[in-house]
Amino acid sequence: MGFDAVPRPADQLPHDHARRRMTLTTLIAATLIAAVLHIGREVFLPLAFAMIIAFALTPAVSFLRKRGLPNLLAVLSVVTVAFAVIGVFMLVVALQFGSLARELPTFQANIVTKLESVQETGSGNGVLNRLRHMVSDIGARLGAGLPAEPGAQQDKPVEVQVVDGRDPLTVMQDMVLPLIRPVAAAGLVIVVVIFMLLERDELRDRLIRLVGTNDIHKSTQVMEDAGSRVARYLLIQLAVNIIYAVPIGVGLWVIGVPNAALWGALTLVLRFVPYVGSILAAVFPLALAFAASPGWSLVLWTAALFIVVELITSNIVEPWLYGSRTGVSPLAIIVAAIFWTWIWGPMGLVLSTPLTVCLVVLGRHIPQFEVFNILFGSEPVLAPQSRLYQRLLVGDVVESTFRAQEALEEQYLADYHRDVGLPALLLAQSDYERGIVDRDQEQRAAAAAMRLLDELEAVVSDELAEAQADEAPLRGAGRRLICIGGQSGLDDVAARMLAQAASAEGAEVAVLGHVDLAPSRFSALTGAKADCVVLSLLDATPPRVALLHVRRIKSAAPHMRVGVVIWQEAPPGEDRDPAREALEIGADFCVSGMAPALEAAFADAAPVPLPPTNRRRARSRRT
Repeated sequence: MGFDAVPRPADQLPHDHARRRMTLTTLIAATLIAAVLHIGREVFLPLAFAMIIAFALTPAVSFLRKRGLPNLLAVLSVVTVAFAVIGVFMLVVALQFGSLARELPTFQANIVTKLESVQETGSGNGVLNRLRHMVSDIGARLGAGLPAEPGAQQDKPVEVQVVDGRDPLTVMQDMVLPLIRPVAAAGLVIVVVIFMLLERDELRDRLIRLVGTNDIHKSTQVMEDAGSRVARYLLIQLAVNIIYAVPIGVGLWVIGVPNAALWGALTLVLRFVPYVGSILAAVFPLALAFAASPGWSLVLWTAALFIVVELITSNIVEPWLYGSRTGVSPLAIIVAAIFWTWIWGPMGLVLSTPLTVCLVVLGRHIPQFEVFNILFGSEPVLAPQSRLYQRLLVGDVVESTFRAQEALEEQYLADYHRDVGLPALLLAQSDYERGIVDRDQEQRAAAAAMRLLDELEAVVSDELAEAQADEAPLRGAGRRLICIGGQSGLDDVAARMLAQAASAEGAEVAVLGHVDLAPSRFSALTGAKADCVVLSLLDATPPRVALLHVRRIKSAAPHMRVGVVIWQEAPPGEDRDPAREALEIGADFCVSGMAPALEAAFADAAPVPLPPTNRRRARSRRT
């Protein structure tokens, strides 16, 4: 009879490489790298921008190359179109800012009117009164024609003559030099992008050589994964931002907010900032709506516009377009935004997500960077069984139940116990055998697991009702079973998991604990009406005394079949064979695994007669 073993939990399998640890040397190296990036931001920031833009433009260049266009012409065409669009965008923003600056003095009277109305509504609130006087005073000092106090007389304007004693060369330097740095940085980015796209194959080969030629497949996979994820993120985010910004710009123009094109353009850019971009995009139009109209309707319409567009984009557009995620957890995006903003300022905030995506991809494929995938990746770093075991250790039944119900939306209860529940118990059993978990902790984990199974009892009824509605055959219909733990509270939990799986198959199941094997309580077991008794053991090499319960049960109730489920294989090099011992003692079956246990328990077979004991054999030889 084959011994169908339950696979060991994933966390106990040997790794191909040693576990990476955050050592002091690694921490010092990371700190030095962050310091270098911060000090050399004028060099690294344009390079980072160029790399991200090159990632985004690579699909377009590849598309033109596949259509037969030469590499140089394809690169120049894509770069020219991309930066022309960026240039037109910046020109529109600059013109709109100039128009807004000219109109600002006309908004001061509206602000004072609103504050006065709020003051009247607030029955002379002192704070609002001081705020109104402050705004009035500011307007008077700016020469806007507003008196510092109501009814105050204005002084005659004093003619002021500005005398600039600087020579023309100094004036020219003051005007030109501030423009040289951003223009030079933009030109550097354009040149680097062109050369990155022209030599992308050569750069890929050099990076593969730098990472290591021992595993070209892995190095190539890193490059392709990083490029595709960053390009997909940027293009999808751009599409989402356009879908968001166009209704905002058109809506602001319709309701009458000045410079609607400016706010639509800024909304498109600010939404690249994680999480707070939409809030920042709404602040400026709301402030301008407050200043541009003496009433409150414009402010309310502006707020309603942003709320409606945000709800539609967040709940419909983004879930539809983001078919594949970036692979970065939401918390990691926030932490990365803080870090890159500290390193490179506002530009680092825009680049934070793409750069973090690259780090996560490196950590996913290269062991030396595994820490980035663990800290920032969106995939769980603990297997489901490890997460369940950790929750049971701290007695968190609520979280355990939530995770179980989430998994049970896609799989049956028996499969969940097989893949998650029982491996979690095996982790607990392993830690208990090694002395990591003491008896009290083992009992608390077992009690928490029992409470979890109490919450899952409703799933058994649901699966039975579903099977009856579908008229599906139930393997356990008409069968009466007793599932009992062998040695400990964890064995009792495993027995109940098996019982729930059998109940979902239509069997009538009673669950007993290992304490019911005591002589004083043995009658509760042998007096029950059942076709089969299943003894559950998590220990891979249970002591012989635990297996001898089979003989005791069969001696007291010879009409019942008695089987043993040992939920894991014995470790390599073990001299004992528990399965063979159980069969020699008189077990009707000895299996491992959920499916073999259910199949053996539901089998329509007669009980196996008890073999003679060694004492009887010795007496027969003497005779």
